[in-house]
Amino acid sequence: MENSINVLIFVESRYKVNRKRIRSAVGSTLSKEGVKSPVEVSVAVVGDRKMRELSLKYKGEDKTRNILTFSLSDGASSRPPTDKLRLGDIVISYPKVIEEAARDEMLVDDKIDQLIVHGMGHLLGLHHEE
Repeated sequence: MENSINVLIFVESRYKVNRKRIRSAVGSTLSKEGVKSPVEVSVAVVGDRKMRELSLKYKGEDKTRNILTFSLSDGASSRPPTDKLRLGDIVISYPKVIEEAARDEMLVDDKIDQLIVHGMGHLLGLHHEE
């Protein structure tokens, strides 16, 4: 199954993240949810300025946030001609991760894992109760 999961990771150069852990968090979430097909997910780790731009553009809110997800299929299973399920994008604000990890007394990598799992839930159509 490992070969059927493609995780595209973009990290702004000043941030140090564990790419292997990000891939693992994506893979374990897919496995737990029983997703077996070839899957592609992109993960971007950005600063607060970029996150604020995305939040304003896509959510209409001029504020930074810890995570944004952009589903390509809106929870429905869509199969393009390549037969790879492209779930969408997860964008994480590294400064917010550091702030929240300190607040929650967690390691930064653990907070990133938590956000990846949360974001994957959104991409898979598993929305939390509001």
